[in-house]
Amino acid sequence: MSLSRRQVLSLAAGLVASTATGACDGDGSGAAAGADETVLWYWPGGLSDAVLADAVKRFAPRTTLKPVLIEGDFRARLTEALAGPAEGVPSIAGIKGEEIASFLPRADLFTDLHRVGADEVAGQYLPWKWQQASAPDNRLIGFPIDIGPTAMFYRADLFERAGLPVEPGEVTARLGTWNDYFEAGIEITRALPGVKLLRNAPELFTIVICQGTKRFIDEANHFVGDGAHVRAAWDTAARLVGTGVSAGIPVEDDAAWKARLRDGTLATELGAAWLGYDIKTAAPDAAGDWRVASGPAAGANYGGSFLSLPVNGKDPAVAYEIMAWILSPENQARAFTDAALFPAAPATYTMAALREPDAYFGGQITVEVFGDSAQRAHRVYEAPADADVQRIYVRELAAFERGAKTETEAWRDAVAEGRRLAASLGVN
Repeated sequence: MSLSRRQVLSLAAGLVASTATGACDGDGSGAAAGADETVLWYWPGGLSDAVLADAVKRFAPRTTLKPVLIEGDFRARLTEALAGPAEGVPSIAGIKGEEIASFLPRADLFTDLHRVGADEVAGQYLPWKWQQASAPDNRLIGFPIDIGPTAMFYRADLFERAGLPVEPGEVTARLGTWNDYFEAGIEITRALPGVKLLRNAPELFTIVICQGTKRFIDEANHFVGDGAHVRAAWDTAARLVGTGVSAGIPVEDDAAWKARLRDGTLATELGAAWLGYDIKTAAPDAAGDWRVASGPAAGANYGGSFLSLPVNGKDPAVAYEIMAWILSPENQARAFTDAALFPAAPATYTMAALREPDAYFGGQITVEVFGDSAQRAHRVYEAPADADVQRIYVRELAAFERGAKTETEAWRDAVAEGRRLAASLGVN
């Protein structure tokens, strides 16, 4: 069974390093680089295959670029390589956005990109994206592959039948706050029995957390999971359940989510630009019914990854040149067309590749929504333990949603378990 990007992110947020799985590359080995090879590790969908193929040709006179596709737990495989002998370390390695924070305490394992040329092109990319890959000692370990600007996807046909606005600008004006969003959800569920507003409460919780300025651990390494900002996100998500507009689909149940998308009984989705690909894939027959608006969900980032240069990799100067070319604004625009990777370079938002009307979304030019959201997004400090702590809150919120606990019990347990886990990971 294939996983959506949302499910992959949800699963990755709770993973700890585990036994690595094998790689799939040209010869099936994923082994150390030969004398004239520059090995690049990435995961399925992590880079544009078309851009990679061109990079292999472009740099062939100087090195044999060898892209290696790593299946399974990418972080575990990279962590294992970084801890092993130099000959097993790739010259270029991807780092997923939800995992970058876990590598920052060991920034010494990566080449500082400030020292190899990143400062010369930094202005071409969103500042907050660079900040995500910057360690406390100012080492820069990641070059932006893509970002995940958020927005609200919605079924225009369902909105129209419920008497709500249909055009994206009008929808945002009507559903500009979470209060407006819930009120619209009540109208939809009353007018259209069987239709629900959103997949589940954890989805909403994640978006609100991403919109904030703090997560569960602050920059002084203090647990703040009991803070007002987390409680506000929790209360907003719990309201989705209380108003009866949530579909209550378990986080891990992609099949049920896709069934609702196909049946046309889910009115909205909240997520990053890449979620559009998941919706299209799950419900191809709904082409023309979906639209995208800022709504209450814009201005946050959810997902988006990096390329890095492991310090023991071969020839960092050449590796950096390859990396910078693959991730140039022009090639990020190509990657959007080829692999639905939303660019971290704002100049691309006016390029033809991103301004093509999208027939699935009713001919809408969706970059107008996502580009604005990207410009409004900001850095949110993420501690190495944040993703694992958030998983506890998501689990407890899901327990409340399915009726296994009261909201009071679920919140109490989330804070207690979150604090315990954080402490076990060295958080004060």
